[in-house]
Amino acid sequence: MTDASTLGRATLTKRRALWATSLITVVGLAIAFPAQATDTVLFIVFGFVQVAPLVIPGILISAWVTASGAGGSVRRLFQGRLLTSILIASAIGAITPVCGVAVLPLMTGLLASGVPLAPVMAFWLSSPVTDPAMFATTAAMLGWQFSIGKSLAAFGLGLLGGLANVAVSARSWIVSPLRDSKLVSSLAGATSCGPSGFRADVWSDGARRRVFSREVLAMCGLIVICLVPAFAAEHLLNQLLDPQALTAYLGDDSWWAIPLAVFVGAPAYIDGYAALPLTRGLIEHGMSAGAAMAFLVSGSVVSIWGAMAILPVLRPKPFLLYLLLAVLGSLAAGWSYALVA
Repeated sequence: MTDASTLGRATLTKRRALWATSLITVVGLAIAFPAQATDTVLFIVFGFVQVAPLVIPGILISAWVTASGAGGSVRRLFQGRLLTSILIASAIGAITPVCGVAVLPLMTGLLASGVPLAPVMAFWLSSPVTDPAMFATTAAMLGWQFSIGKSLAAFGLGLLGGLANVAVSARSWIVSPLRDSKLVSSLAGATSCGPSGFRADVWSDGARRRVFSREVLAMCGLIVICLVPAFAAEHLLNQLLDPQALTAYLGDDSWWAIPLAVFVGAPAYIDGYAALPLTRGLIEHGMSAGAAMAFLVSGSVVSIWGAMAILPVLRPKPFLLYLLLAVLGSLAAGWSYALVA
């Protein structure tokens, strides 16, 4: 079985699982709360209308990055001076959409080709937090200040990861962080989910046009199946909880609000898009801005799903270092945003 077919089947399985989860969630909510069904549907429709003007440009940019091959240029930019490559990796990770299936082959391929762990981990930590479509969706739901803060947190998280790896770069497990397994060998051969080579004018090439169209449809489908149950849950959350119900646990006056958001909320985090409406609802019921930032940042990089994807690839010590840096960076992001929000 080829790497491409393996990745394709993994993508298809993930999309089917998301569709099934969304359908089961919506049907379950309709059965559990029949009186709220009509209002919930209207809330979902209004939610999509509200976010569409900002989300659509982000989707188009994300599709262009994939179709143009810009994402595949990451490897060349990582070569060179270590500190410079960490800065570049953190910046690219904070703005580049990397599909969930491609992030493992990309990172494994970079490590297998001799790129140091420092810039790779910088990218690995920063890339799941945001991208153009996520930036636009976050701005639409939580405001521009929050969206910009989340992007800066992604960049800072990448810097933290890269510099921490430099500090322990002499360790043998930093020099050789990959496991010796067939999975790693197969992933190392597939380093991108888009075309090879960079070409900005994707519309003049038939293959790139098809990639662009496929990515637009895939991103639209992903956002729809993630946001439908999330909007429904947000509506029901607003109906069932009293205003400021969470103030005592996650409010500004609780010193444990941000650590609680990281250590309790992040492991249960499922998807970045689905988390946004729920976070908006939590904020309306008393969750502090700092706790919300910590929850979204940590959920992107510390979730069970993310950890399960990384564990088969990295050796135990680099994997534990990744988790430690993700937690510390998320706490720092939450506390920093709390000071300026």
